[in-house]
Amino acid sequence: MSSQLSRRSLLVGAAAIAVAAGPLATVAQARARTPKVLVIGLDGTLLSKIKVADAPHLGALMAAGLTAASPLYANPFAPTLSGPGWSTIITGVWPDKHHVMDNNFTGQNFAQYPDFMTRIETVKPTLNTYAIASWNPITTTVFSSKVDTRVNTPSAEYDTGTTSRLVTQLATGDSDALFVQLDGVDEAGHEHGAASQQYLDAIHAVDDSVGQFVAAVKSRKSYGSEDWLIMVTADHGHTDPGGHGGSSWQERQTFLIADGPGISAGSVRYDIRMPDVAASALAHLGIAVDPAWNLDGRPLQQPGDDVFDALRPQLQGPVDETGIGAGVIGFTHTPPPGWSIDNSAMGTGGVTEWRGWSFTTDEFWTAAERDQQRESNVRARGVFAVADGDEWSDKTFTGTFDSTLISPAFRVTGGRTATLTYTTYYRQEAPQQGEVLVSYGGGTPVSVKTYTTDTSSRTETLTLQVPRGVSTAQVRFRYTGGNNWFWTVDGVKITT
Repeated sequence: MSSQLSRRSLLVGAAAIAVAAGPLATVAQARARTPKVLVIGLDGTLLSKIKVADAPHLGALMAAGLTAASPLYANPFAPTLSGPGWSTIITGVWPDKHHVMDNNFTGQNFAQYPDFMTRIETVKPTLNTYAIASWNPITTTVFSSKVDTRVNTPSAEYDTGTTSRLVTQLATGDSDALFVQLDGVDEAGHEHGAASQQYLDAIHAVDDSVGQFVAAVKSRKSYGSEDWLIMVTADHGHTDPGGHGGSSWQERQTFLIADGPGISAGSVRYDIRMPDVAASALAHLGIAVDPAWNLDGRPLQQPGDDVFDALRPQLQGPVDETGIGAGVIGFTHTPPPGWSIDNSAMGTGGVTEWRGWSFTTDEFWTAAERDQQRESNVRARGVFAVADGDEWSDKTFTGTFDSTLISPAFRVTGGRTATLTYTTYYRQEAPQQGEVLVSYGGGTPVSVKTYTTDTSSRTETLTLQVPRGVSTAQVRFRYTGGNNWFWTVDGVKITT
């Protein structure tokens, strides 16, 4: 639910409709069919609770497709509220771009970063778009008037009306892209908490709606000639006592369940983030993401190849960190093949997990110390590299933090330019510095970027002038400091 006020009780009581089984069509077969997209938003729903609730239809989608848990931000980046959450999902960019920080949408930047259906209407105006929501600001404010049909469900109908109207549209309409938001789980979270039976019952109710949606899709006379991508997601989580907006791990939880062509049955992904929903919908409809749009989302159809993510099986639990929890797996000092870490100038002692560059996850790193802006590292995905002098110094140490992360040698062409890209997030407190150096052909590293002031989560793009006669370039990320803050790096590539 998008306000903190109690809402009318769930009225959804229709009988569950089983999700028909059947193998996914191959991508080649799908190309010959008409692409369609359905995005189902379940407000305030926790993936962990879906897995234990009576939710057979959501379970069937997970078994047939992919499941990806994904963390959110927290203040000061943005609170875990519905306004920022749905705006991020629907526009494909994080709150620092769409500027929605609350449920009033004050200062929103939808003119520059519109909803994905508006982009569809701009690029392919012949496609038909349809949006319906139990929380009306989604259809009155987030989706623009360019969307062919925007339905505000009357409050007296609530999720029951939203469900029945969409079922009719799916079964008999001609929409190419559809979005629906159901509010009942969030209401139950506010009234009874995420640990309650009422919360699980609310998940069962929206699961019934999901079953009706899928059955309506498969009942279409034209279904055999259509290629459907169905995505299910949420805008935020809930605490066990009830509520959201803060920085707890439960409040920061969202997810993507996706079923469609080319998606492996029962697959699990760790590189999915909230803005990917919009980008995936566009890609499925054959709309290429224009770099000028500056989207943060990446189509799920184009999984990344970041070598840090391959370290997940090597991650271990906490050693010196006492507040993370024994069941949370999330760090290693062992780099991927071809990478190395130079700790020859590194001080001794300190917290084991953060002695020199470490490879970690959002869940592990943010749990080390909440509310110190680690939650703002939104553009890293899966496993990323971090140098955290602040956490390292929480145990007796000598010397300073001085560690260098070294990449493999990338192939380049002498006498031409190359492009170094990586995502980064840097929080400064003197004396501290982050420096990026490049060695060409094994020569002396030269500095190409220095960090000495706060740098928000971003993707850096640096143009390199490759000297004549060399064919390789190697990148170094050197972090020096003490009891200061941190630096994260992910997705490092050099392209020519």
